[in-house]
This record gives sequence, structure tokens and C-alpha cells, in this order.
Amino acid sequence: MTPINFDTFIDRSDTASQKWERYRDTEILPMWVADTDFMAPPSVIQALQKRVEHGVFGYTNTPAELNQLVIDRMQSLYQWKIETDWLVWLPGLVCGLNLACRAVGDAGDHVISPQPIYPPFVSAPHLSKRKVIQVPMTQEGERFILDFAVLEKSITPDTHMILFCNPHNPGGSVYREEELLQLAAIAKKHQLTICSDEIHCDLILEPDLQHIPLASLNSDSASRTITLMAPSKTYNVAGLGCSFAIIPDEQLRKQFINVRKGIVPDVNLLGYTAAIGAYQAGDDWNQKQLRYLRENRDYLIQELNQIPGLKLNPIEATYLAWIDISAAKLENPARFFEEAGIGMSPGRDFGDANYMRLNFGCPRPLLEEAIKRIKSALLNHLPA
Repeated sequence: MTPINFDTFIDRSDTASQKWERYRDTEILPMWVADTDFMAPPSVIQALQKRVEHGVFGYTNTPAELNQLVIDRMQSLYQWKIETDWLVWLPGLVCGLNLACRAVGDAGDHVISPQPIYPPFVSAPHLSKRKVIQVPMTQEGERFILDFAVLEKSITPDTHMILFCNPHNPGGSVYREEELLQLAAIAKKHQLTICSDEIHCDLILEPDLQHIPLASLNSDSASRTITLMAPSKTYNVAGLGCSFAIIPDEQLRKQFINVRKGIVPDVNLLGYTAAIGAYQAGDDWNQKQLRYLRENRDYLIQELNQIPGLKLNPIEATYLAWIDISAAKLENPARFFEEAGIGMSPGRDFGDANYMRLNFGCPRPLLEEAIKRIKSALLNHLPA
């Protein structure tokens, strides 16, 4: 097995990579969609190789070993005791958002979602024939968090669900316990269900911060929360489609399972295999990845904040930088940066056109080249 070296560039140009195909046959660096350019952990690759060598790829149930790995993981990381029956395996986290919206309430009901936010938080309610009520994030110091006062005022008699994201994508904030308790209290007071997207929970960059699953706070929070997690972002196995929901409440779980029938397929066997490899022996690899990502983050913050027109606040989690470009006064930011040779995610897709999202989960030389291009483009654009 090749030694771990996150500086190594791996050519993905002929792999039908969604990330790299967007700018195929151009010189644009793809730094948009949230998968990394790192090779998956050796434990994942070895597990996949062993399973492929078996040679038979029939229909597959969820391995009992994987259920137990998740149960043990929740206990060891968060002191959260969960049960096998609470787990619902899914071929992706986005379908979990959509199922949650369909499982709670009726057509025409209101779903609260933060803004800015990962685009499926807005599309999932619409596709489920619900109305989205977007609650602006507020900036406390240099952190983006929900404005709980505005959130509570936004609740209507037709509101039955809150979509929540922790760590936050795209802002990179990690919610503290007292903030989670605030959200849980609002949900209890108004009898709301919360769908909590916690897919970036293993990508906490600040060593003194810890992820806290919303449902682990207390029994009431557990009873009204659908928690969504996956190994995909952390271990770079998004293409294998393996996620899971943790739903302690039996009735809520039945509703969730019922709306998936005949529509959402089971996880494929290689997705299960990769998840076992990741959760069984991938944590040492992730610690190395986290150190590398911290260095990338620190470099990015230092360099971007010296470029006129840009501002980047501290990033507590994820490998996604939410860059304030408002002072650059760009007419079409996405096109401007593409012409400079960097493909980022436009902030307008997340609900705020004053920002761009950059994926720094890549080898350092690639990031350095991106900074060089950004700096050159803006220095030429802005008046001296």
C-alpha cells in the first residue's frame, strides 16, 4: 500500500469525476463540490479489494458488523447510546433530507431552513411540496450560527420541521452545547421535528472543539430528531453512496421508512464495505488528514485576508472556505474566478451572492496555485 502523502497529486481526469469533469479540457482548477482530492484510507482500499476478490456481488443486507461499528462509534465519541433498530441506511445523505421532509407533516406545510445553507436544504422541501421559510444566519464574533430569536418568530401553525446543519455548510461553524440546547428548547416548545445534517462531524479542525449530536442532548431531543451522518466526506467515499439516519422515535422512524418504499434503493454492497473499512480502522488516517487540513486552512486564511476585496473568517470545521467577496464588487463572481482559472461554488447557490465557497481539501501545491491565480486576478481587477 502506498504511504500516506496528502501532497501527492492524483490525476482524476479520466475517472468521470463530477468535480473534475466540469472543467475538462480547460486549465480551471476545480475547487467546488465537496469531495477531496486525497486517496481514501488504506483500510478502505484494502476492504474493497478483499470484497471485490470474492467475485460475487448480489443483493446485500446491512452487515451486522457495520451496525455495531456505528453503535460503538456513537458511544465512544459522544457517549450516546443508540440501538440497532434506530439505524436506517441510505444511499446518500441528500435523499435523507428529502425523506425527512416527506415523513413529517403534509403537503403545503412549512419547513424552516437556515440561510446561507447547502442547496438541498432548499430544494428538498420544494420537492416534497412544502414551503421553505429561510432564517438568516447571524454572525457572532467570527462565527455563523442560527439566529434563534428570528427562528422562533418564523414558526407558523403550519411549521412542523426544522432543517439543521452542524457543522455548518458553508460557514464551517461548530455549534456549542448551549446553542444546541436553545434549538432543542424551541423545538420542544413548538412540537417540531428536527432533521439534523451532521455529515461533517468527523471534520472538526479546532482541537479544543467537539461535535455534539443534537439527539444526544436528552430524551426529548432524541425523540424529535432525525440525525443524518455518513463516512463519505471524511473518508472521501462519496461515490460509493453509503449514509445513515439515526431515528430513536419508533413512530417517526416508521414514517421515514414508509416514504422511502419503492423509491429509495438500498445501499450497494461496496458502499457498506467502504463504511466498514472507514469506521473499523480509518481514524488514525483521519487524524493525519485533519492535521493537513488545518495547515491548508491556516495558509488559506493568512493568504486570502491579504488580498484586497476578500475576507475569510476562521473555519472551525469542514474543508470548505466561505469567502466574503463583497468588497471586490464583482458583477459575475463565478465567471470572474473561472476566467482566472479557479472553479468555486457561487454563494448565490447557498443564498448569499456576497460569498464564494472554496474546497481546500486538496494537495497544498494545488491550493498555492489557486491562491496565486486569485491574487493576480483581483489585483488586476481592483483600482490601485
